[in-house]
Amino acid sequence: MKVALVHDYLNQFGGAERVVEILHEMFPDAPIFTSFFIPEDLPSVFTKLDIRESLMRYLPFLKRHFKKYLLLYPKAFESFDLEGYDLILSSSSAFAKGIIIPKNALHICYCYTPMRFVWDYHSYIEKEKIGSTIKMFLPFAIRYLKKWDLASVRNVHHFIAISDHIRKRIRRCYQIESEIIYPPVNTSSFELGDDQESYFLIVSRLNAYKSIDIVIEAFNQLGLPLVIAGGGPQKEALESISKPNITFLGKVSEERLKDLYRKSKAFIFPGEEDFGMAPVESMASGRPVIAFGKGGALETIIDGKTGIFFQEQNSESVIDAVKRFHKISFNSIDIRKHAKAFDSAQFRERMKQFIKNKYDAFQSELKSSSSP
Repeated sequence: MKVALVHDYLNQFGGAERVVEILHEMFPDAPIFTSFFIPEDLPSVFTKLDIRESLMRYLPFLKRHFKKYLLLYPKAFESFDLEGYDLILSSSSAFAKGIIIPKNALHICYCYTPMRFVWDYHSYIEKEKIGSTIKMFLPFAIRYLKKWDLASVRNVHHFIAISDHIRKRIRRCYQIESEIIYPPVNTSSFELGDDQESYFLIVSRLNAYKSIDIVIEAFNQLGLPLVIAGGGPQKEALESISKPNITFLGKVSEERLKDLYRKSKAFIFPGEEDFGMAPVESMASGRPVIAFGKGGALETIIDGKTGIFFQEQNSESVIDAVKRFHKISFNSIDIRKHAKAFDSAQFRERMKQFIKNKYDAFQSELKSSSSP
């Protein structure tokens, strides 16, 4: 079986790129087709992989302005020649699933979400800094992309959703059913500790939609120590509204990150995320999570046992949750045990079985249709 992996873009290392890394470990001979690749922004292991970029790699200022080339991505993925591959695994929140499938090839899409900027346009635009000129033309681009997105769904034989939250969104947008396989978290690499400190922790890319500003507003009032690890376009703006009890670490090493989780008082997760690996990493370290009670957090956190929820996405709700948190006793061993349900070994086994079942059934259909 000849396998090809397809991913939207390789310009940062997050949850989706961890999935790609594990899929490549499962299929080590598979090339990775992507729109463009920024090697310095990913772990060195990616430089050793067979990564095949589209012609978009030649575009000027791509690293900084990749979002401005929005209308070029569909053609970039349609230009890939996948003739001769038996199985295509796309890893997609936008464009990768739009590749042209050769005859007699099976296409399985691991879907992080239907295009957020298309299907949740208004809420997406509200949290992104977009110039007025671009905003004038964006609705026309979105209409084109929505039409293309719906057409590209016909190239997918099976969808896998990263959570029930996304399964419902796939059904709403595409009128298609999907199966849930949670993303992989290497829970065994995190450890319990008995040397907790007094700080609360955020680990996140500093983008507007992550809603980290409401936590900063809350901790400005609470006066409690808050540590924020991660970089991103909102870093300077968030630093400018923070009091001295809030510390920004920027990007940190994997070892430093594990230490931060293990010693924290609790992890804070204020965004409405499709799944959320960081809360699982915190729980794998035995530390509870204070999370906004929507999205994927509802599937990974047990209220009152592995964390607590706040129901309004504002600073007052965060303050109330932190006060309630101090009144609850959490068992770190139970928290870690719960996190192990999302371990990468579970992902590998479920993906392996799903792919085998669908590929065997697909091959049987091909044989039946070709029989006289």
